[in-house]
This record gives sequence, structure tokens and C-alpha cells, in this order.
Amino acid sequence: MSNIGIVLGRFHRKEGEEMLDEARAVAARRGLGIVAEVWVPGSMEKPLAIKRLLMRDDIAGAVALGIIERGETEHGNVMGHAVIRSLIDLQLQFMKPVGVGILGPGINPSQIPPRIRPYAAAAVNACADLIEQG
Repeated sequence: MSNIGIVLGRFHRKEGEEMLDEARAVAARRGLGIVAEVWVPGSMEKPLAIKRLLMRDDIAGAVALGIIERGETEHGNVMGHAVIRSLIDLQLQFMKPVGVGILGPGINPSQIPPRIRPYAAAAVNACADLIEQG
């Protein structure tokens, strides 16, 4: 059994809990053990938390879950691009997959509920697929 870690943002705690519930279910179906669940303040802190997980020998991949809502400024877009770029760079640095289930940037509040579980599931499945490919 391969192990993964999951990083979530506390800023959207309620939605994060639902994403985590879905991620746990998909991981179990895919035969993945979750050996770490790390809550960070928001999306900007996710790359560091993911890097710490990827450095562990007992972790084959990681999943980043959360939400970057549409704001009144471009902050969310800038942050979203920086976070996603950092997560891609970490995959390449460590040669371990990072499944990204971050809604947004720029998602409207009304778009969030129907996407919570599908994004979490897709992130775990992406990570599992790449772990299986070795």
C-alpha cells in the first residue's frame, strides 16, 4: 500500500472537511493510506506543507485541497497562479505526484458546493494514477 499526505486550508474549514471526507473515501477505494492530514491557514502555505510531506520517505505523493474565491482585487488570481506553479515545481523536484483539488482561483461562492467532492476525488485519483505508474 502506498501512502499519501493531504494538505488543506483552514480558511474554508467547513468545505475543507467535506473535501477531506471525499478524499479519504477515494484513497481507501484506491488502496492508498493517508499518513498525514495537515491544515494550514490558506493556499499560500500549501506549497511549504506539501514540500515537507514530499520529503518524507514514507509518502509516495500528496494532495492539496482548498478554495481560492473570487475577490475584489487580483490577489486571488496572482496567489492561485503562484501556488499552482509551486506545486508543479515540487512534483518535478521530488518526482512524486501532487494531486491538486483547489477550487479557483476566481470561483464564485455559488459555484463551490457542487464542486467540493468532485475536485477532491479528482485530486486523489490523479495522485493515485501517477503513483501506480511508478
